[in-house]
Amino acid sequence: MEQHEIVSPQAWRAARVAFLQREKEFTRLRDELGEALRRLPWERIDKPYMFETPAGQRSLAQLFEGRHQLIVQHFMLGPDWEAGCKSCSFWADSYEGAVVHLNQRDVTFTAVSRAPLAKIEAFKARMGWSFPWASSFGSDFNFDFHVSFTEAEQAARTGEYNYAPRKYQSSELPGTSVFWRDDDDAVFHTYSTYARGIDMLNGAYQYLDLVPKGRDEAGLPFAMSWVKLHDQYGT
Repeated sequence: MEQHEIVSPQAWRAARVAFLQREKEFTRLRDELGEALRRLPWERIDKPYMFETPAGQRSLAQLFEGRHQLIVQHFMLGPDWEAGCKSCSFWADSYEGAVVHLNQRDVTFTAVSRAPLAKIEAFKARMGWSFPWASSFGSDFNFDFHVSFTEAEQAARTGEYNYAPRKYQSSELPGTSVFWRDDDDAVFHTYSTYARGIDMLNGAYQYLDLVPKGRDEAGLPFAMSWVKLHDQYGT
């Protein structure tokens, strides 16, 4: 911890009010970015993606469950993995409680992974989660949205991620994609974000950003090396 100046209540308030102006600037810019995001062009999805869900096989349009908007969380759980990614699980603990509220605003939420449904269901039960989670096993969906990579891409350390070539050896990476369904069941891709773009979707990180030590990750081997599955802390 760096040394902090200790001041009077009056000086503390003056410093806080000055910083508030910067926060308001950031909030206004965030609102502007949100408006610009919603004005981006869309692309129509014509490929017949199919998913396995607890209710049976579903098309991408059926994942909307009758609503017009769909958020897909690309969750890192490959077909041969024994457990889900601990970082994706860290995010999942944040969005678990949001689903019911999103539904009230014409939004359906689902996680999607390449693992078979049985493996997804077992890990979901272990974690105590209730949000929808579909399997894209056997589908091109994850590859087309640049969150899964072929063996050749992994061997050559090539492949596109976050809209640029990246040298990753992992078969899976995280992201969030958004879709619109019209009343004729046509589906449109409206937005996708990856890497630090999903940062704001992690509620725990937003709280850590408020405390004196922040995320406290500077001295770690890598940023999230401290994160564990929530049933492994203390072990």
